Amino acid sequence: MSDPLQPAKTSPMRPLPKLIFASRWLQLPLYLGLIVAQAVYVVHFLVELTHLVEAAFGSQTALQALINSIGYKTEAPITTLNETVIMLVVLALIDVVMISNLLIMVIVGGYETFVSRMNLEGHEDQPEWLSHVNASVLKVKLAMSIIGISSIHLLKTFINADNYSEKVLIAQTVIHVAFLLSAMAIAYTDKLMSSTANGKH
Repeated sequence: MSDPLQPAKTSPMRPLPKLIFASRWLQLPLYLGLIVAQAVYVVHFLVELTHLVEAAFGSQTALQALINSIGYKTEAPITTLNETVIMLVVLALIDVVMISNLLIMVIVGGYETFVSRMNLEGHEDQPEWLSHVNASVLKVKLAMSIIGISSIHLLKTFINADNYSEKVLIAQTVIHVAFLLSAMAIAYTDKLMSSTANGKH
């Protein structure tokens, strides 16, 4: 009679299932590539932040770099840092941070879900959301992050509305609403699936 406290012994996997299961490691270069993209975003953030600080101290070169970066145009020449430029630059920095957060969720959550466990249980820096992450939860969190990023882009567009045509403004608004409806549909579907799964137990 087997001891119920002892873990059940599993038979060794056959070669083909073993190969198919090992193919999950092909995703590793993809996640490493996203880490490189994360580093690029960090460099871009620091460059924009440096330009903002230099422009605040009167650097015309840094101010022009900021204006070109955010695509801000006005008939009157801009010689000093004004509130609109600061707002657009700060929104651009927030946009970088939110995309960076999205990358972290994809890298950490995707690796944990689809490649291999990271054994972070009990680690003091374990993300709260990672303890119950699965493909469905990750999908909802990504959808909410995309809505946040879209909101920032839409706000930047409205602040700088004079440089965009009415067609572009309407298109961006429609796209944002489409993202919002998609996220709501994903969350509702996930809720239905969770309710169905709990009802079977």
